[in-house]
Amino acid sequence: MRAVAWVTVIALAFVPQAMAQAQAPAPAPAQAPVPTAKAGPKATPKSPTKAAKKDKQKQVPAPVAVATPEQRAAYAALPVAERVAIQSDLLWTGDLSGSIDPDFGDRSIAAVRSFQRRNKFEETGILTREQRQTLAASMRTRKEYNGWRLVEDEATPGVRLGIPSKLVPNSEIGTLGSRWSSGRGEIQIETFREKMAGATLQDLFDEMKRRPNGRRVEQGTINTNSFVLSGMQGLKKFHVRAYLKDNEARGITILYDQAMETIMLPMVDIITSSYLPFGDPATASSSRRVHYGSGIVVTAAGAVITERQLTDDCQGIIVAGLGRADLIAEDAASDLALIRVNGSRNLKTMPFSSEPPKSADLTLIGVPEPEAQAGARDAATASATLRGVDGTRVLLDAHPSRGFVGGAALDKDGRLAGMIDMAPATLASLAPQTARISLVPTATIRKFLANVGLRPVEGNGTLADAKHAVVRVICVRK
Repeated sequence: MRAVAWVTVIALAFVPQAMAQAQAPAPAPAQAPVPTAKAGPKATPKSPTKAAKKDKQKQVPAPVAVATPEQRAAYAALPVAERVAIQSDLLWTGDLSGSIDPDFGDRSIAAVRSFQRRNKFEETGILTREQRQTLAASMRTRKEYNGWRLVEDEATPGVRLGIPSKLVPNSEIGTLGSRWSSGRGEIQIETFREKMAGATLQDLFDEMKRRPNGRRVEQGTINTNSFVLSGMQGLKKFHVRAYLKDNEARGITILYDQAMETIMLPMVDIITSSYLPFGDPATASSSRRVHYGSGIVVTAAGAVITERQLTDDCQGIIVAGLGRADLIAEDAASDLALIRVNGSRNLKTMPFSSEPPKSADLTLIGVPEPEAQAGARDAATASATLRGVDGTRVLLDAHPSRGFVGGAALDKDGRLAGMIDMAPATLASLAPQTARISLVPTATIRKFLANVGLRPVEGNGTLADAKHAVVRVICVRK
């Protein structure tokens, strides 16, 4: 009966919308229309002989020459960051096509030879110091105009990409990746990663063609370990590129308004080609990677539920003010994780109401990241509205601060509606203010806890009680 009541509430709360401004990347340019011959005596068919001659004149691209051991050794001696920077510059000059290769293989060395040939240098395939300076300076004005910079994805060590920072000055870190956006969301660039958990790349490809609702795919190509999608999402153009390795998919999504096409269309290939999804984490920044989220205390002995991906690959998990915690259980399907604080007793717990939520308007409770509150760890609130249901996901229209993921959502009577979660990667192309946040329903949490032998405290509470039961969860990644 609870499940039926919950679905009823969501169904009533759901307001159908086109989700027009979904977040996805930019498509390939549409082909120009083929001119139609005018009727009349002047319209004559092409001569087959002339067509055949024209076909013979078409040049077949020459195969890329195999690099010599000396050429490979010259670039292998460089840091990965410098190899990536050289290839980024070659993308801007047009000498390199395709994705950046951290190993600096045959295509990249052929691109160096192309650059040397255009600039009347000796075609050695190995850049001298002076040639490197010429290459760096050749597109400097254009790159500086767009604020082009190579960045490391803080959400996933080893991932690198190029960002036109003047076009997308705003950035934020989520548990699935990082996002860069313009002031009013006209342009959005986002990385994502998803554990495949037995699913195939074809499954993800098909899912992202259907999601979000209203997406119209114009081009789509899938290979053994990668795929590309592009088309229209409402009034925006999108482009998705994803790669698979070791049972994890990583990708980049670009979304922009049609009015921005003149600016963004030339940038799409450069940005996506600069994306390096599986760099070596050992070459990433040496600084410790600390990520913040929230959790809900469910037992006085220190059991806390939080978002599973927040606890993924953690070298250590800490609950602020309480100490270190151990990962006890997790469930990929519900995106829930259970951690237990060592030696904790008599903690304030979140009461679980026996009644389903009865309002579409919710109050979110989470602990914003330290920089948002001058280093404090106080729980804060934000408003949200139920937007609808997507499979097992309850989507929210919300604008919480970073750090709220893993926190609680209450209805207007103070009943626990569920845990705040990030939308799955397949929904990451929705508008940032809508489906970036979703909800794991209370019924799902109850089932997860029952499977590990825990029963939450029953009853109704107040907003003040709930704020005491929401804590900051810190993940220190390797």
